Amino acid sequence: MPPISRKRPATAAAQVPTSPAPAQSPFLNRELSWLEFNQRVLEEAQDPGVPLLERVKFLGITHSNLDEFFEVRVAGLKQQVETDSAEAGPDGMSPARCLRAVSRRVRTMMGDAGRSWSEQLQPALEAAGFRFLRPETLDEADRLWLDGYFREKVHPVLTPLAVDPSHPFPQLLNKSLNLITRIRIGSGRDETRRLAIVQVPRVLPALIRLPRPDGERDHVFLSDLIGMHLAELFAGTEPVGHWLFRVTRNSELYIDEEEVSNLLKAVEAELHNRRKGEAVRLEISAGCPEDIREELVATLGLESQDVYEVEALLAPGRLLGMLEGELPRELLDPHFIAPVAAAARGHRDLFEAIREGDMLLHHPFETFDTVVRFLQQAAEDPRVLAIKQTLYRTGGDRRIVGALMDAVKNGKQVTAVVELKARFDEANNIAWSRRLEEAGVHVVYGLVGYKIHGKTSLVVRNDPDGIRRYVHLGTGNYNASTARFYTDVGLLTCRPEFGEDATHLFNMLTGVCQPRPMRSLVLAPFDLHDHVGRLIARERDLAWRGLPGRIVAKMNALVDEETIRSLYEASQAGVEIDLVIRGVCCLRPGVPGLSDRIRVRSIVDRFLEHSRLWHFGNAGQPEVWVTSADWMPRNFFKRIEVAFPLLDGRIRDRVIHEILELPLADNVKARLLQPDGSYVRAARGPGVEVVRSQERFMDLSRSPSGSKRGRTDRPALRVRPSPDESGRR
Repeated sequence: MPPISRKRPATAAAQVPTSPAPAQSPFLNRELSWLEFNQRVLEEAQDPGVPLLERVKFLGITHSNLDEFFEVRVAGLKQQVETDSAEAGPDGMSPARCLRAVSRRVRTMMGDAGRSWSEQLQPALEAAGFRFLRPETLDEADRLWLDGYFREKVHPVLTPLAVDPSHPFPQLLNKSLNLITRIRIGSGRDETRRLAIVQVPRVLPALIRLPRPDGERDHVFLSDLIGMHLAELFAGTEPVGHWLFRVTRNSELYIDEEEVSNLLKAVEAELHNRRKGEAVRLEISAGCPEDIREELVATLGLESQDVYEVEALLAPGRLLGMLEGELPRELLDPHFIAPVAAAARGHRDLFEAIREGDMLLHHPFETFDTVVRFLQQAAEDPRVLAIKQTLYRTGGDRRIVGALMDAVKNGKQVTAVVELKARFDEANNIAWSRRLEEAGVHVVYGLVGYKIHGKTSLVVRNDPDGIRRYVHLGTGNYNASTARFYTDVGLLTCRPEFGEDATHLFNMLTGVCQPRPMRSLVLAPFDLHDHVGRLIARERDLAWRGLPGRIVAKMNALVDEETIRSLYEASQAGVEIDLVIRGVCCLRPGVPGLSDRIRVRSIVDRFLEHSRLWHFGNAGQPEVWVTSADWMPRNFFKRIEVAFPLLDGRIRDRVIHEILELPLADNVKARLLQPDGSYVRAARGPGVEVVRSQERFMDLSRSPSGSKRGRTDRPALRVRPSPDESGRR
């Protein structure tokens, strides 16, 4: 593979005057920005306007997000500190200073989350009939039933672990919930005390629902039930108190792809190490004695700042067990069934529909089943000769991989490029890779040193008028499960230039081909970074010539330093820039003389915002690009990413005036990034129309007229910067 340049070629643009450097860094810290995103998730759990059980889900998501943050980001910071790395990031913070700031911010967040549970959610749940009973509140009948449940289903699974000279401290699994107890052996002068540990088994429900003839939902936590029966686990001893704790470990995979002969086996072996990585965090119940806490800290190789005392509920993810079965609909989001995209309605043959024109799909507001159907039809169609497919997160739904396996049975040539290193989906991808290989699919794992993150499907069909290539490109994974609650955009097309470029892409991924010039697609790590820089520079140059400059971009994260500097230059030149960034944003908006014309908003709502779209005004000749890539160094330089233009004018207009403008008008779920890195809710003054973008998208998708091949006949929103939002026009 040729070397990858990180520098953009010089342009003939007029020089942008350098504004005085602000007193603070022009960049926000990446880790603290991510924590502000998680705070926005927590705010959904605190919002009384969100249905109660959805608030419980958001609380669980907040904590699972924190888990991953510690497993990856905090683990990386700790490694930098341990190797005496003092190199500061673009924001000027050293790893040690950043680690201290993260610790302070997380403690505040966890305290906030704990109060949300104990003061808001738990009382509201109890009022709605969901009770969580403590052992001391149980009556005799409940105790007898729980005793039987423990003996029959729990006791056989448990393994009590003593901690003494002959029983070293056990290797506790990552994120497992454990009880630590002090047990007293003997009495008087012969009395000794030991510590012991019991892991709360993951194979059993974390919440036990008590039998109630009237249908009431009374629950007991499995950890409490185990605590009630500790004396049975340590016969002949007396447990003296017990406390819950949980260890989070470094979960990054460390594989030198240049040195391994079999990537699949190397990833599989490294997955076993993930569960036993270095500890990075200890969560422990409030009230645990200091000596026990100190022993845990010393044994796990942690420091005091790595310990997080939990006053309320430890591991709120356990609550999700109560959300199974029949639930009161009024406590959940209104039911939504995504319709088929209007462009695909009435067509039994999707290939015929695609030949009529490009088809834009907006998930989950338009069903992902159209993509599944595209592959299933390709698997069954006798005219289809070959299917080539990238798979990043396969999920548990077998319809996509099932279609590929069925295609082999039907005599088609099928290739799947599976990314084994999709974080936390590695085991799933390995399992599906083996099943695909057993079915006869040619499975490859892409290029050494790069994750295959681009989302591409290529179908080669022998049409009556000759060989034609049908292509699906998108922003989201080929995962029918997550497609129900991730917002993504996809395109189905048979444009010859797209088909030719997709063929070159797959040849590069599966063979030893060098990258070839593309007609329409732009790929990372080869030219995507430079391409984005040129598009921003073009808007900057237009503004300096007195023409209107306009950029609207939607993505998950904005981190790349050079791209942020380019946006600052464009703002100084007069370009109006609106960014919709769900998560991390290291750009500091609204700084006088630096980013006056840049506005950044984040939307956290029912569905996870996941699509990546760019609109560049180009002085009245707009360009819209769709991509799998965020503006981050890893996406630009460490991944195979795909970006493609929307060439159909009707589809392009729909994206500009609907899919991008509605989020800019959102004044219900949007938060606006402030220059100091904090977020505030979008202002909504008297008489201003209430706009919740995701609800609008659901309404639009249910409209009888729909959007034929992406066309929209509905009046477009005309969104302009509001003084209420930014204080500036």
